[in-house]
Amino acid sequence: MEQKIKILSDNRSAGHNYTLSDRIEAGLVLSGTEVKSARDGKIQLKDAYGEVSGREAWLCNAHIGQYSHGNIMNHDPLRTRKLLLHRKEINKLLGKTQQQGLTLIPLRIYFSKRGLAKVELGLAKGKKQHDRRESIKTREASREVERAMKERR
Repeated sequence: MEQKIKILSDNRSAGHNYTLSDRIEAGLVLSGTEVKSARDGKIQLKDAYGEVSGREAWLCNAHIGQYSHGNIMNHDPLRTRKLLLHRKEINKLLGKTQQQGLTLIPLRIYFSKRGLAKVELGLAKGKKQHDRRESIKTREASREVERAMKERR
């Protein structure tokens, strides 16, 4: 029996607000109560972003709610969490974020088949309001074409 990955949180607004170019998978360092809260689905990626500082990559503003059965040692919901990447990947991200003006946006957080917490990051460039409208128009046009083709069959 094949195990499936369990998606904990999905950032659906990222595709609407940003133009995504590359996708990168990174490991995520979590404490014990964060893992238990994540398994309960208490993760929100609405305002989260990735940051490369020095020789390390970090996930900032990702909200992981406090564990309901935690004690006084429960975690801070908005703390910055370390991302696990190879040195070459960090250098590549550092160059693209500083020189090209791209942003690291978390697209989804999930547990891998082996039970490890992973983050899918996307290199993104922010869309202007008119770009968003244009993408909505093209999406609607493609839907209408699909409907017309379906009715014709």
